[in-house]
Amino acid sequence: MSKNVRISLYILIPIIIWMISGQFVDDSAPEIKERNGLTSVIIAESSAAFFAPKITLNASATSEKRVRVMAKTSGEVMPHNISQGQWVNKDQVLCKLGVVELNRTEVKAPFRGYIEKIIKPGNLLSRGEVCAVIIELDPLTFVAEVPEADIKSVVQGQSVSIKLATGETIASKLSFVSKSATSSTRSFRVEVEVKNPQGSIRNGITGTMEITTNKILANKISPSILLLSDEGILGVRKVNADNVVEFLPISIIEDTEEGIWVSGIPNSTNLIVRGQGFVENGQTVEVTQL
Repeated sequence: MSKNVRISLYILIPIIIWMISGQFVDDSAPEIKERNGLTSVIIAESSAAFFAPKITLNASATSEKRVRVMAKTSGEVMPHNISQGQWVNKDQVLCKLGVVELNRTEVKAPFRGYIEKIIKPGNLLSRGEVCAVIIELDPLTFVAEVPEADIKSVVQGQSVSIKLATGETIASKLSFVSKSATSSTRSFRVEVEVKNPQGSIRNGITGTMEITTNKILANKISPSILLLSDEGILGVRKVNADNVVEFLPISIIEDTEEGIWVSGIPNSTNLIVRGQGFVENGQTVEVTQL
């Protein structure tokens, strides 16, 4: 669900509930009344706290090395004990050719990896033909694209959680953040290097990458107090020291089950948590602390 859709729901749902029940909060909350000719509102102090926003991206695993190991001479492939789907170590012989040029008869693995394809004994290999295809699965690199609106919050070394399509979850850190945007999407490539000694994570598998960005000061509020200004700006209402109503524009950072984290609210601000829809900016009100 997009941020705009979520914001719309945050605004519409309280209105619908109010139309049905006649109130925004539970029955134990104080009533909204008019006292001394002033509208009564309920306020609650909102304090800023450190919060680490998360950025969620689609990611896929890719091997940094995928090599077609070629013969350096021609000859018949001799019997060997290497098969497709097997792990091999660096310099392990993959193909042995029956030829006179003894110094060129062995085709060796350039690194420890997984044999994706290998020619079978009895076949003839010519110089430059592929003996085997080997891929490095340890480590694997997960790649994702960060939108340009979020890239300012992303730096190398931040903690990352990747939930694979198969259900497993991997914890790691950002190993690379590009300084150059891709021309087609204007997004920035990020990489996470993951250890995979047993090869349990498959090359090309997809997942959801969640980057935990550095902590910032933000306020957690209930979505029920959100409203739109006459100009269509999302915000909340507060009362100042003289009990005068003011509008505060805010930006949503992240929504959670416990509430939404927003920026734009000064620390220790008295927010109107009930009655904000019945008052106007600049209006003096009677306040009751929640």
